[in-house]
Amino acid sequence: MKQLSNFKERLSVGILILGIFLILSNNNHVAANNSLEQEKLPTVTGTPLGPQITVLVIEGEEQINVRSGPHVTFDKVGVLVNNQSATALGKTASGEWILIEYQGVENGQAWVYAPLVSISPGDLPIVAPPSTPTPAVTPTIDPTMAARFIISPLPTRLATYTEVAPLSIPTFEDTSTISQKAGIPIGLLILVVGAIGLFMGLFTIAQGR
Repeated sequence: MKQLSNFKERLSVGILILGIFLILSNNNHVAANNSLEQEKLPTVTGTPLGPQITVLVIEGEEQINVRSGPHVTFDKVGVLVNNQSATALGKTASGEWILIEYQGVENGQAWVYAPLVSISPGDLPIVAPPSTPTPAVTPTIDPTMAARFIISPLPTRLATYTEVAPLSIPTFEDTSTISQKAGIPIGLLILVVGAIGLFMGLFTIAQGR
């Protein structure tokens, strides 16, 4: 019985030692795996944002337009609200327009008008602007169809002018001038006519007696 008891004690000690050994081995294995995983993970470092633009607060305006190019002729692709920031990438040669990062558009870039934003920090490089957009085709009107709706005004008949015949004014010739032209004085003519009348009167009286 004493030998059986000693055997059980030795067996218990052996099992305990084996358990401790297994626990220690497992801990070493876990530590080794954690070390390998830490070595595999890449180191994440912060990337500087670079120059930033911030929309200025303008009275009566809550947002500014974002365009596909540095001019109002380019399409409007979005907006930035007051105090909103974005990464600045460059500017035009005149400095009037700024190229920014703008997600959701082609190449992830767009343009804002420089006087409407503030820039900080640093200076921006000059970038080449995109080509000027082709203007939209102006619709033309079919001249044949348009002619159907053109109303020609009726010609107004102007009054004709008929020249009036010249007024005929009768002229009277001075008899004194005629007498003078004939060479007989007007006074002598009166005396002769008076003498004839007197002679005829006397002749008539004489016959009546």
